[in-house]
Amino acid sequence: MSECSHNCSDCSEQCSERSAIAKEKPNKLSDIKKVIAVVSGKGGVGKSLVTGMLAVDSARRGYNTAVLDADVTGPSIPKAFGLKQKALGGEEGLYPVISDTGVRVMSLNLLLENDTDPVVWRGPVIAGAVKQFWTDVIWNDVDYMFVDMPPGTGDVPLTVFQSLPVDGIIIVTSPQELVSMIVEKAVNMARLMKVPVLGIVENMSYFVCPDCGKKHSVFGKSNLEELALRLGITNVARLPIDPRFAALCDGGQIEKADVSALAPVAEAVFTK
Repeated sequence: MSECSHNCSDCSEQCSERSAIAKEKPNKLSDIKKVIAVVSGKGGVGKSLVTGMLAVDSARRGYNTAVLDADVTGPSIPKAFGLKQKALGGEEGLYPVISDTGVRVMSLNLLLENDTDPVVWRGPVIAGAVKQFWTDVIWNDVDYMFVDMPPGTGDVPLTVFQSLPVDGIIIVTSPQELVSMIVEKAVNMARLMKVPVLGIVENMSYFVCPDCGKKHSVFGKSNLEELALRLGITNVARLPIDPRFAALCDGGQIEKADVSALAPVAEAVFTK
């Protein structure tokens, strides 16, 4: 183990200082080795897409993989994985629903009678539900759990950072100047909570013309490299605007997606 610098934001070692942050234990039948949170400073940038793709990549590598859908008021993970059955429970706790390739998923939409039922809850109640997904769900043996966080820096992200032993976060953004400022807020929150930032994914980074093959920066020139350099983050990845991603998610077939564009960030996750 390398010498401790007392800066948890740049380290993933499970030292006593980091262990003291985690206050909640998972279900007694769960053994979860790594927890990676996928965050964004604002909604609509493709955070759930990236969460799903990382989970797909993890499963393809042969890891026991799980997704905890912490975006309670906007859950989209079950639809992306084509999950239609509801989660069941027993005396020991709740059981996650398992996808076609073995990814274990828990989301509020797997507990509601109808997928379109609104969740009209205040922040602390939502945060409590997310905590129960950690403590009450029988995840069994999990190598990598990906937490699809709600956007922003409110109650639920705070609950996850304080209650779950998060090993690192991936930040998802889009190529707009305003979002750069919001990304910095997410990075600063992670560092405040002593959680390392493993990488940044820029979604909708460019569009490849199907006729000439030229890349077009639809939202203007990206400043991803400059932003990452300024924030001290070395692992960055770009996802193109690709209608196939939307079609796979809408059709519940994200497990068929090409995840190669995430390689620079994925390697930072799976080498930890």
